[in-house]
Amino acid sequence: MTGPLSRSAMAALVAADIAPGSFVNLGIGLPTSVADHLSGDSGVVLHTENGMLNMGPAATGDDIDPDLTNAGKAPVTELPGSAYFHHADSFAMMRGGHLDVCVLGAFQVSMTGDLANWHTGAPDAIPAVGGAMDLAIGAKQVFVMMSLFAKDGTSKLVERCSYPLTGVGCVSRIYTDLAVFDVGASGVTVRETFGITMDELSDRVGHTLRRL
Repeated sequence: MTGPLSRSAMAALVAADIAPGSFVNLGIGLPTSVADHLSGDSGVVLHTENGMLNMGPAATGDDIDPDLTNAGKAPVTELPGSAYFHHADSFAMMRGGHLDVCVLGAFQVSMTGDLANWHTGAPDAIPAVGGAMDLAIGAKQVFVMMSLFAKDGTSKLVERCSYPLTGVGCVSRIYTDLAVFDVGASGVTVRETFGITMDELSDRVGHTLRRL
């Protein structure tokens, strides 16, 4: 693919990498768009922390039901076999290791897979942890979707997170507009790039990167 990737292209990439039959939670914001790129025969069961299994794509037009939303309060659809349950039961699923994958946004991810996505530490910022900590420690795999660089040009992939942590060493894969990264015991490796060379990527991130 050429790059940088659009948000829709990033979501499609994530959807294609989710194994059929997986139980998946999509975080608030950019990750919610992954639902729109899952095929009807994927067998992927979407979980939303406000108490629903087998959530469908975003609802539009006449399909919008104000009582049927995801955790970000965006209207969604339901698929055959959908189930509803108490918020506490939903968090028990998250904390109990019952989710195969969660897809979260991030302010920063470290080279060792630490995740910071709930607070920038700025005095006027509004903290918004939600269920991110529960997902970060409870899901079998944690995928992150984010733009690689912040508005000021600084890299969100960092040697060490400067923002308050959501989870330590929890991230397994990072999807960005310019590259996809795997995070393992040996650190970060590059799976593929989009419209940027490895040398340019390493230079802008400020860390020597290597391909998988």
